[in-house]
Amino acid sequence: MTAPMRPQASACPACAAAPAAEALAELDKPTEADIMLSLPAIHCSACISTIERALNAAPGVHNARVNLTLKRAQIEADPGLTAADMIAVVNGVGYEAHELDAGALRATATDRAGRDLLMRLAVAGFAAMNVMLLSIAVWSGAEGATRDMFHWISAAITLPAIGFSAQPFFRNAWKALSARQLNMDVPISLAILLAVGTSLWETTLSGEHAYFDAAIALTFFLLAGRYLDHRTRAIARSAAEELAALEVPRAWRLDEKGEEQQVSVADLKVGDLIRVRPGGRMPVDGEIVFGQSELDRSLLTGETLPVYAAPGQKVSAGEVNLTGPLTIRASAVGRDTSLHRMADLVAIAESGRSRYTSLADKAAQLYAPGVHILSALAFVGWYLYTWDARVAINIAAAVLIITCPCALGLAVPAVTTAASGRLFRKGLLIKDSTALERLAQIDTVVFDKTGTLTTGTPDLANLGDFTRVELEVALALAEGSSHPLSVALTAAARAHGITPAPLDNLGEIPGYGTEATWQGRTVRLGRAAWVGGGQTRQTSAWLAIGDDPARPFLFTDSLRDGAAEAVQALQDMGKKVILLSGDTPSAVEDLAKRLGIPQWASECLPQDKSARIQSLTDKGQKVLMVGDGLNDTAALAGAHVSISPASALDAARVASDIVLLGSDLSPLPDAVKTAQSATRRIRENFTIATWYNIIAVPLAIAGLCSPLIAALAMSASSITVSLNALRLR
Repeated sequence: MTAPMRPQASACPACAAAPAAEALAELDKPTEADIMLSLPAIHCSACISTIERALNAAPGVHNARVNLTLKRAQIEADPGLTAADMIAVVNGVGYEAHELDAGALRATATDRAGRDLLMRLAVAGFAAMNVMLLSIAVWSGAEGATRDMFHWISAAITLPAIGFSAQPFFRNAWKALSARQLNMDVPISLAILLAVGTSLWETTLSGEHAYFDAAIALTFFLLAGRYLDHRTRAIARSAAEELAALEVPRAWRLDEKGEEQQVSVADLKVGDLIRVRPGGRMPVDGEIVFGQSELDRSLLTGETLPVYAAPGQKVSAGEVNLTGPLTIRASAVGRDTSLHRMADLVAIAESGRSRYTSLADKAAQLYAPGVHILSALAFVGWYLYTWDARVAINIAAAVLIITCPCALGLAVPAVTTAASGRLFRKGLLIKDSTALERLAQIDTVVFDKTGTLTTGTPDLANLGDFTRVELEVALALAEGSSHPLSVALTAAARAHGITPAPLDNLGEIPGYGTEATWQGRTVRLGRAAWVGGGQTRQTSAWLAIGDDPARPFLFTDSLRDGAAEAVQALQDMGKKVILLSGDTPSAVEDLAKRLGIPQWASECLPQDKSARIQSLTDKGQKVLMVGDGLNDTAALAGAHVSISPASALDAARVASDIVLLGSDLSPLPDAVKTAQSATRRIRENFTIATWYNIIAVPLAIAGLCSPLIAALAMSASSITVSLNALRLR
């Protein structure tokens, strides 16, 4: 007989996204309730179908959708239904669920920018094919009226196609010029406009050459590069906004008579008394005035195990109350809470990272003015030589077209797309366009402990030290609690075929443990001081049966798959590895010794981690931060580059540049090697484009490049750059 399903508390911050016991406040006659739940435990399509089927089958639910990437469910239901009702449905099919504040989260935007680029690319490609077919007739020797007709048909296709497809380049160029700056889109836009303008002029004068094919081909290749660049980046929300969504939307305030009233957190004031039920998050900073319980602080500090909570103890917004009801007196509300201060840290860190200048931008800073100067000199030289503005403009246009903006535009996105595909197959998702460049530069790797190098869940280490009878009693006591150690003990005992002993008067004492009567004797499982146990270096839960001496169940925090291999490989590559954790000194020291990490720090608050990253950065070190918790978010945003596992809190994933899709850390060293290879390929592509220009530009300036030669040379350079990028695969 299997144990009944029950919602379980977890040390993972994402599992505490909202209080399980709070109900959704009644609205004034709404037409429909919009409920959003966090689903931290889902991991596959089977999870999605199971939860969606259960939710949609619940009475009053109109529609329920589960998003695996965000690990969320969005539910449209009758106004009478609450988040607590939906949580019960999800728990009933064996999954954890917690309420999120739907109003604080922006709706996930559809990828309009990607669809827009793809549509413009398709129009440019279709137009380029038709214009090229017409150009073949001209190149084959069409003359006179026939040639002019083909030129006019090409113009009729090219003008509207470029007017629509090239808008991204025109808009960006105009913005740059309005700010008195130059970017890559300025010479691109000038080349397109000059090519079309001179082609129209030549066509009206019945000229022999026109650049319609080159202009539309240039637009097509550049849009291809722009779309590849867009595909390498995930459209992510701000991490600071994600933090705001984790705040408790409502709270139970006690009035003068001691009666509970559910109010918006925005209505709370300093000095208010607030009731926080088991499973609920602290809505404000404050002090406990009544009740005993245990708190999960992993959200803010990264501590593996819950801490005892009693009157007089300070609490912070975001901490999770686990076992007993607490009454707290608010000392900081709204923007003054610790959670909001953390959001401010993240916002500051994000703004600092935005100052990074990519290789493409650096190339553009040299390329744009150089091309303009060359084109202007070509125009002036040929005009002074021939006193024919028509010839001078044609050659200036040829210089702009042939100076290879396509190869430069493809140099970075082609490589990053190939590298991203390679890393995706190894379980890494690249979110930011410059992440690979920054990853290639790192010399220091900073790891978080809980949930990153370790799984964040305790494992029972000494099951064999107990008799079967003792294990049966311990299992029966453990099943009466949702404490993480009790959950771990239950799982280990059940896995070994242990069945619970029959107990009487089973009950949980908040903050201490569980107690019952077995065969007339009192049995307890919990804190050492409560059951009469001693002290151990390891995490422990003590079992006392009657007057027998108490004995400890010892727990370890198991390593993530590939953690030891990843740390060793990074050190072999010459990278300095540092461990920063909010956990206790003994736990952090033990892990550092197991993994061979010489530098470590314990009991680190979020601001401590962020400050340490900033200190390393100020010393000129390029830091890779790997973390998963809310307490890591500011450090992730402030590091030179950052990685978080897919199981991390949403805010941590949003703040990261790269997401590790699996649970195995061993792909990390390979990601660094791939990033270094990608950076070499990018530099090679710039070298190819440079040598191409060194050869082609003098020919264009000398007037030896016809529209056919310009179009073929431009296409050849773009294909060469793309093939070089594909070597990464």
